[in-house]
Amino acid sequence: MLKITIIGAGSIVFTRQLVAGVLSFPELSHSTISLMDIDEERLGLITKWAKKLVQQMKLQTKIESTMDRRQALTDADYVIVTINVGGLDALELDIKIPEKYGVKQCIGDTLGPAGVFRALRIAPVLLEISKDMEKLCPNALLINYTNPMAINCWAVNEVAEVKNIGLCSSMKTTAQQLARYIQVPYEETSYWAAGINHMSWFLKFEWNGKDAYPLLREKAADPKLWERVLSGFKSAYTEKDLVRFEIMKHFGYFPSEFSTHMSEYVPYFRRNDKLLKNIGLPTGMYLDLEKRDTEQVYKMIKEQIDSKEKIELGEPGEKENTSYIIHCLETGALGQANINVKNTGVITNLPHGCCVEVPCLINKNGVHPCYVGELPAQCAALNRSNISVQELTVKALVEKKRDFVFQAIMLDPLTAAVLPLEQIHKMVEEMFEVEAKYLPTFS
Repeated sequence: MLKITIIGAGSIVFTRQLVAGVLSFPELSHSTISLMDIDEERLGLITKWAKKLVQQMKLQTKIESTMDRRQALTDADYVIVTINVGGLDALELDIKIPEKYGVKQCIGDTLGPAGVFRALRIAPVLLEISKDMEKLCPNALLINYTNPMAINCWAVNEVAEVKNIGLCSSMKTTAQQLARYIQVPYEETSYWAAGINHMSWFLKFEWNGKDAYPLLREKAADPKLWERVLSGFKSAYTEKDLVRFEIMKHFGYFPSEFSTHMSEYVPYFRRNDKLLKNIGLPTGMYLDLEKRDTEQVYKMIKEQIDSKEKIELGEPGEKENTSYIIHCLETGALGQANINVKNTGVITNLPHGCCVEVPCLINKNGVHPCYVGELPAQCAALNRSNISVQELTVKALVEKKRDFVFQAIMLDPLTAAVLPLEQIHKMVEEMFEVEAKYLPTFS
């Protein structure tokens, strides 16, 4: 039987989507799904839910549950990682301490002080998992879902000899949003996008085979169009997509990540309270949503477990990337997705060895990155401003040196736009001090 292991299965929002996605493909329904987490309560909850779903669908899927990581990894074919070391307590420190110094982050899972310290907590555990895989399941594919995506995947490539990719939903979500902006069916659009995670660029966006950028620019002239409601990944949240339209206006291409994310990766939008108010950008939104959504999902899953009614799934196989990719790899069906991989010359004007997000073809022989060539110079320049932070953070992780952490955050575009060097140093010192219990590598 195929063995699919989920490390961090207590991340119940993601795990329920993944399990439902796997079960939606008949060719994968004979798998063993091994759920592993260090939180016994969360693990027990998602295990009960998964077993009820298997029983409801009358499948032969085997659901395993363990708090022993090595047991979960033994003989695995796929290892999916969705961990969050330190949880919401650490995330709150990531947001609140920089905010005290004037660095006001919204999401804090990718770049900036919060993204760097998140990497310092999570990447060492991911590297331990990778080294375990070398011994317990050397032929398995590591599929990372944990942010900061680029730093985590880059660190694995530097330290471990395991096949690995990183998956993120932002590309497809943005493509669907662009179709809504120009008011056409998503199925009639196509795109070619590449860059880095959370800052990829829609190099082509077409409707019925014709360039749709002129139509997008025309629609962008109407400010009312920018009002939208986010749904799916997070519960409904209304925002104006001003940041991405401004980036498109000045740099020529539409970026992949929502305005709340994108505003953190550049120095233009979060420098002071006046800017934040004018653009309508919140601070600490992700922390607030995580607290609310975790409670809501827990309640929903408990109700589904206790109810005599069937669990409603929708169409998870079409919505969940991981199960789709595993299905292609196992059956030989040809698939395509934007995936985070090591840059081995795929994007020629980004550093060799960094983590890039590019179109990939998937079949029984593996994941095959497509050649992109040069990005537009201005897009590559914005990417490189983020890659410099990623590179120094990876060096800090590999060489276990604090100096690289200070320098990474000093190079962060948002932090550098707000603080002088001495204040950055002071802020990072405080973050090291208050988060020490989460950072054994740097203690």
